[in-house]
Amino acid sequence: MGDKGGCDVEFGPEGQIVSVRTGTTLLDAARRARAPVRTRCGGVAGCLMCKVDVPPAYADALSPPTEAERRKLGPLLEQGVRLSCQARVRRPIRVEVPEDPLKAAVRRQLERQRSDDLW
Repeated sequence: MGDKGGCDVEFGPEGQIVSVRTGTTLLDAARRARAPVRTRCGGVAGCLMCKVDVPPAYADALSPPTEAERRKLGPLLEQGVRLSCQARVRRPIRVEVPEDPLKAAVRRQLERQRSDDLW
């Protein structure tokens, strides 16, 4: 994985992969990979929209949580949630991008309509 000091970063569930330099934030990697990581604050840990889920096997693949992450996420950190604007890549990693809340609501409504149509 990776070349010339780069680390591959994979964004699930869609599987976009990009190779970035060590020290790149996950948010910057997501932008380069065109992964759907949302943000409103411009990457200053203000909006909490850029959360990603980090599987336990990759916990050490990112820089330690910043003070801003500890304040903002609290116990979510222990569940593997990180702010992509703060977490910096140290080695190859795969992270999961949570589904956009609006898209999730639309998907659930469409699923309900499909199941109603079956009756």
